[in-house]
Amino acid sequence: MSDCCTPDGSCSTNTAQGGTTVVADSRTTVYAVAGMTCGHCESTITKAIGDLDGVLSVDVDVTAGRVSVTTGGEPDDAEIAKVVDDAGYEVTGRAA
Repeated sequence: MSDCCTPDGSCSTNTAQGGTTVVADSRTTVYAVAGMTCGHCESTITKAIGDLDGVLSVDVDVTAGRVSVTTGGEPDDAEIAKVVDDAGYEVTGRAA
């Protein structure tokens, strides 16, 4: 039995690997972020974006300058850019 199965054998979609909540209309958007250089940057960005309403998960790739944000619907680009800017970094746009 896998981790997502309940004792009665049914599949649970409330949690996924890593304990992330799964939402039917969730989407992942990748942003290009300038100014990140280290693990401190990664944790700062993760917390800043992760604290926003509707954000389910944040994955920061400092080396690539990319931040993947999974939201329960369409992300608010302006709000994400604001918290990143307030943290001392800059969203330069959505990554291709």
